[in-house]
Amino acid sequence: MPAYALNFYSPVVEAQLRSHRKTATIRLGDKSRKYQKGMIVSVLVGARYGPRQHVFDAVIDKVDVKRLGDLSPREIEHDNPEIRRPEEMAHFLGQLYNREVTDDDLVTVIRFSAVKPF
Repeated sequence: MPAYALNFYSPVVEAQLRSHRKTATIRLGDKSRKYQKGMIVSVLVGARYGPRQHVFDAVIDKVDVKRLGDLSPREIEHDNPEIRRPEEMAHFLGQLYNREVTDDDLVTVIRFSAVKPF
């Protein structure tokens, strides 16, 4: 099992992960030291501080750090197929992180692909 994980807490995200509609995660702050291209990570879902379920292992394809306001609609769509605009992503991240998020906040876009078993 990989030593690093991408944890997801929302039940909505689990369905997106299982259907492979979610192929990226946008995290608040600069996570480029933690996640790097080529790493193998476990993708997990479950409540914070609770049991988690392994969905699949994934390879990190790309890690970009940028201002939230500089995200393209495509980058946002890879994280959440229901969202397209930076303002919507700011609201979504604000709910996740329980604080105000603006276009000037740094975010890390982590693109990943599932590793399929033989």
